[in-house]
Order: sequence, then structure tokens, then C-alpha cells
Amino acid sequence: MKEHVKVAEVMTSAIRTVKRTATVQDAIDTMRDEEVSSLVVERRDEHDEYGLVGITDIARDVMARDRAPGRVNVYEVMSKPVITVHGEMDIKYAMRLLTKYHISRALVVDDKRDPIGIVTLRDMVFRAA
Repeated sequence: MKEHVKVAEVMTSAIRTVKRTATVQDAIDTMRDEEVSSLVVERRDEHDEYGLVGITDIARDVMARDRAPGRVNVYEVMSKPVITVHGEMDIKYAMRLLTKYHISRALVVDDKRDPIGIVTLRDMVFRAA
């Protein structure tokens, strides 16, 4: 019988955030300082959804288009809404969800929909193998 592994067991729980109005340069600096490749974008209020900005978003929408990172705001390049998975979800289902939508990471949330981590396909594949 295969082991059931929950998303919460393989996620990265150290979430780094950024304000939606921050510049992409601010986001890059935070990613570099914190040694992460994505940041959770804070909500405007409790009715808003979380966003996610990653290296791929910045490379595709800023650098490859020769835009100045200090003149572009995070909200212009972030992904929103983002796919979220519950920490109790089995990683096999989380992997199916992420691959279905061709994404490499998801925001992990608790029962209140508050973020508790980020999980990547890499994390789940390495644990499942």
C-alpha cells in the first residue's frame, strides 16, 4: 500500500510576502535576500484573493520585454487569483491539479483560507518517488 503524504508535510512554510504596489525591483531584492523564487502578494482586504509573483513572471513580463523593474508594480505582473490547495490534501491530488493547469507551485491554505506555505511540483515529486 502506498503512503499517503499530505501537502503540509512537503510544503515550504516560510512564506515571504510583498505588497501589490511594491515595485518589481523591490520583489527581486526580497527574493534575492530571502533566497526564494516566489512571493505571496498581500490582499487588499479580506474579500480580495492572494496573488503570487515569481521569477518566471518577472523574466517573461519585465526583463524579456525590456521594462525597468523599478518602474513596474508587482500587481502588473503577478498571477491572481492563484491555485490554492489545502494542507491536508494528499500530494497525489495536488500534483494532478498543478499539472492540469501547467503550473509549478501552489499556495497552501488552512481552513480559514489563510496561507500557511507554498508547495511545488518538485517538492511533491521528490517525496513521492
